Amino acid sequence: MAEPEILKGKLRLPVVGAPLFTISNPELVIAQCKAGIVGSFPSLNARPTSLLEEWLDQIMSELKSHNRSNPVYPAAPFAVNLIVHRSNNRLEADLELCAKFKVPIIITSLGAREDVNQAVIGWGGITLHDVINQRFAHKAIEKGATGLICVSTGAGGHAGTLSPFAFISETRTWFEGPILCSGSISTGEGVLAARAMGADYAYIGSAFIATKEARAHEAYKQGIAEGSAEDIVYTNLFTGVHGNYLRSSIKQAGLDPDNLPESNPSMMDFRSGAKSDAKAWKNIWGSGQGIGAIQSVESTRDYIDRLYFEYQNAKGRICGGPYS
Repeated sequence: MAEPEILKGKLRLPVVGAPLFTISNPELVIAQCKAGIVGSFPSLNARPTSLLEEWLDQIMSELKSHNRSNPVYPAAPFAVNLIVHRSNNRLEADLELCAKFKVPIIITSLGAREDVNQAVIGWGGITLHDVINQRFAHKAIEKGATGLICVSTGAGGHAGTLSPFAFISETRTWFEGPILCSGSISTGEGVLAARAMGADYAYIGSAFIATKEARAHEAYKQGIAEGSAEDIVYTNLFTGVHGNYLRSSIKQAGLDPDNLPESNPSMMDFRSGAKSDAKAWKNIWGSGQGIGAIQSVESTRDYIDRLYFEYQNAKGRICGGPYS
């Protein structure tokens, strides 16, 4: 297992909260970090660009204040997600702001850039890169990423198709650095399973949509709390890249979730296509398959507390079982 220096002794649980497009905000990130896991948000959630500086200042100020008052239980570090796709015309400006505040963790998605990785390492941070297969994983490490987020089948948003068992074990054969497992994890047992199969951290996203701090429509939160794995549809229609979405939101947009056309994979414009005014993330709601374990909308702190106790109980059951 590989643990970056920046995370040693800083986490209550080996969990990183995934950046949720349009949903993650300073309130959610701060709550995640105070409860002992890495909180994160996409830089593009702060609109206009000038708002990003305000968010970074708010997060860092509140976490520093928390740490002064709680030296024994300091907050976990936070992360900012940068979209490294050619369609993101804010990348350079957002990277400059992250450098100004020396953001400890940068999560990169939809492309890998050596200059971005070098910049982050230069100010003392680390980079974690989203990948859905071994080809992208090798490219990310070749370009200087610190660690890999293995986005497996069942993950929310732009998910892959590989089983996490295969993905993590194959990656471990050649990579000794930090690995995060993404895909249908929403319980403490799932966190422990990710660790058992060789990942260093679990990457949890969809469960945090159904928290009080999340900047999501109440109907979206209820959709997560009431949904199950069978309510998830995998399609590339809405952004040009395959992803998982809530069936109910597709129906509400006037589309047939069982008969969706294919989109041009060169599209990455977050429009829905199919002659619909619905837009991905705003009207078409992303979600992973692990939502069946989420039964209600609750505070971020309460959810992470539950994760912690589930994780500890699962370890106890295994260590005390017949194969321990």
